[in-house]
Amino acid sequence: MLDRYMLPLIKRPAHWLANKLAKRGVNANQVTVVGFVVGMLAVPLLAWQWYELALIAILFNRVADGVDGELARLFGATDAGAFLDITLDFIFYQAVIFGFILASPDNQIAGALLMLSFVGTGISFLAFAIIAERQNISSVVYPNKGIHYLGGLAEGTETIAFFIAFCLWPQLFPQLAVLFAIICFMGAALRIVYGYKQLSSLPVED
Repeated sequence: MLDRYMLPLIKRPAHWLANKLAKRGVNANQVTVVGFVVGMLAVPLLAWQWYELALIAILFNRVADGVDGELARLFGATDAGAFLDITLDFIFYQAVIFGFILASPDNQIAGALLMLSFVGTGISFLAFAIIAERQNISSVVYPNKGIHYLGGLAEGTETIAFFIAFCLWPQLFPQLAVLFAIICFMGAALRIVYGYKQLSSLPVED
């Protein structure tokens, strides 16, 4: 919901950093993989309750996610790069929640609920993207994304905001996770309704 407002704000610094890396021969896929590896360090750090260090790993991953997109536009975006980026992003999101589940038994139910809600948002997002590609449906709001980007209540900005809150106030993780899960479930429901209505309006192929 907030990505359309945040992305223009971070585009300039991400583009500046991407230019610096491009001059050193660094490509988008390398940044994607490095960002993923560093981000995954958050899992053991969260399990050990080193929340400040985990937050640094999480933020590094999100910065890398912004920079790899700018690098892809500099070098030329590829389907392979888009596939790698979105796949590792979804693994990373689930992994962070898994880290909080490992941190405390009190987080298990809320964490599992949040992971389930991520499944709903992820499947509704990717399923629509697959059919939108086949039907040549373009995204007006996010035209530069590697795949069709169907927005919703919970996007990247909301996710990182909650991840930051989880790390700053880990004792409130169960309550915050349930709140975010509700938002994600609502977002998934809206995507399903919107996606079904839009695809139902398309002419039936012979």
